[in-house]
Amino acid sequence: MESYIVDWLNLGVRWLHFIAGIAWIGASLYFVWLDNHLVTPRDPLDQGRGVYGEVWSVHGGGFYRAQKYLLGPKGEPLAEHLHWFKWEAYVTWLSGMALLAIIYWWGASAYLIDRAVLDLSVAAAIAISAGSLVLGWLVYDALCRLIRNELALGVILYVLTVGAAWGYGHLFGARAAYLHVGALIGTIMVWNVFFHIIPGQRKMVEAIRAGRNPDPRYGAIGKQRSVHNTYFTLPVLFIMISNHFPMTFGHRHAWAVLAVIMLAGALIRQYFVLRHSGRNAVALPTVAALLLLALAIWMAPARGTAGAAASEVTFADVRPIFAERCAVCHAEHPSFAGFQQPPAGVMLDTPERIHAAAPRIQQQAVSTQAMPLGNLTHMTDDERTRVARWLARGAPID
Repeated sequence: MESYIVDWLNLGVRWLHFIAGIAWIGASLYFVWLDNHLVTPRDPLDQGRGVYGEVWSVHGGGFYRAQKYLLGPKGEPLAEHLHWFKWEAYVTWLSGMALLAIIYWWGASAYLIDRAVLDLSVAAAIAISAGSLVLGWLVYDALCRLIRNELALGVILYVLTVGAAWGYGHLFGARAAYLHVGALIGTIMVWNVFFHIIPGQRKMVEAIRAGRNPDPRYGAIGKQRSVHNTYFTLPVLFIMISNHFPMTFGHRHAWAVLAVIMLAGALIRQYFVLRHSGRNAVALPTVAALLLLALAIWMAPARGTAGAAASEVTFADVRPIFAERCAVCHAEHPSFAGFQQPPAGVMLDTPERIHAAAPRIQQQAVSTQAMPLGNLTHMTDDERTRVARWLARGAPID
């Protein structure tokens, strides 16, 4: 019953996380687009009221006119009904942290710790998991305060993020390592909102309503952190879907795979930012595509590794391996503690089911060694080799 309750918590919180994330990321990307499409107001009266720029748009059968005031309206009161774009971000982070706790802290022995990587206690693993998110924010925030050149800051943050991916890969299981890079970036994004963007906006609103000129520094800081968040978005979204692709997080150089994908994402994002400003820098997505192509070629599995000995491996040789290392979880009724249903619905408890799942076995247990999860069932390299040789024969079961 405990596993059943945890599964429902996982489902409900994951759904909430997904919905809140769409609302937050959509709003964030929209306002970057909006900023890059502003034009000088045609009406001189609007300029006199403090309008910095405006844009007309059409959507859903209606016409919209958005105007931006850098320092609030001049000669008129600020509207009482302001919409604060904050709860979308807060709910995304809170639900994400709940997922981290439900899956990776509650199930630390299975999902967070891989003793073949580092033999951590549950308490130590959770402390490192939580502490690294706080440390990452402190480092990022300090760098933003110290470095004024945005290009230099971006390069340093990229290098440090890649370093974090490498470090997590030497602390946690492969899947958890990738997830923690996403959690780290997501924490930075939300804490940008909580510690800088919203407080700065509040100070500006207070000054305007008190009849004072607001400090433009708060607007500049908020804009900087908002722009950072739009570039952080793509790596986070990739990491959210990466658990479906073990060829990425399960690669022996998973940190390098993530580094290339993050760089390609940044180039693509920069292309759209420039495109919004009227510049068609096609070289950026072209380089991104070439990087991804090179990555795919580099990651391609080697052929012919099974060797002539493949003909010697029969289903009778590998069936005990599946029974002992795989079917304890991947069965209609799993016997491994904590699993009420087979992960991803994959069952390996009959010859027919094992044969049907051969491509997934190749990818998950041989090419990447992403399974068994955290190697909970202690599958050996020799056993993986025997399975690889059997698969090389076409996975026969007769």
